[in-house]
Amino acid sequence: MGEYGCKESLRIASRARDILCSVAVWALAMGPPAASAQPAEPSTTNAVSTQSIIAFDSSPSGIWANGIGEGFRPASQSIGLEAGAVGGVAAFGSQQAHDLSYFGLSYGHMLGGVRGLDHWYRGNLEIRAELFGGQQISPQNNWLVGLTPHLRYDFATGTRWVPFIDVGAGITETGIRAPDLGGAFEFNIQGGVGIQCFLRNNLAIGVEGRYLHVSCAGLHEPNLGVNGAAGLVGMNYYF
Repeated sequence: MGEYGCKESLRIASRARDILCSVAVWALAMGPPAASAQPAEPSTTNAVSTQSIIAFDSSPSGIWANGIGEGFRPASQSIGLEAGAVGGVAAFGSQQAHDLSYFGLSYGHMLGGVRGLDHWYRGNLEIRAELFGGQQISPQNNWLVGLTPHLRYDFATGTRWVPFIDVGAGITETGIRAPDLGGAFEFNIQGGVGIQCFLRNNLAIGVEGRYLHVSCAGLHEPNLGVNGAAGLVGMNYYF
């Protein structure tokens, strides 16, 4: 190769070198930032997300004060349905055994937070209003309806099983008459024990044994009363 050829080759090589250097500089300028510049923001975001998750998981939510079965939060409410049968007893003054069907619709409201902390009776006091009705199937067909305020104590067991005790007194309208009742307007007294099993955090099924007494407190005669022992099954939705 002649002298001119050598000079031309050097000139092309020099220009190619300059072009490659320019492309390299451009690529560095336009490419993604260095990896060392990235961690700060994701690290902060992850920390915030983790703290938020921990705060959400540890904060009380829904109807429970501190997890299912640990007692209800103040002002938690419920709507319930129950049905069953009342086996009449000719006792406590009654001359006949009055067998009844029974169904009820109830609304409940917790009265404050968990009581009796660190004691075996830890739980919640609840006020309930129940609208109930039924049909006497023995000794004759007849009817009754009533409205009863109840006071219930729900025990906090720390499990899905929540036992309770319940008492109530209210008014009744009935077609049952002599020899045990003398008029349509009567009073009722009820008391029972039962247990609920929470299928979900706010939905429970339950069973209850209850005593039912109906009489008029001497407003009319006869006033021997209707007495019976009830077996009930029900479902409650809490919110």
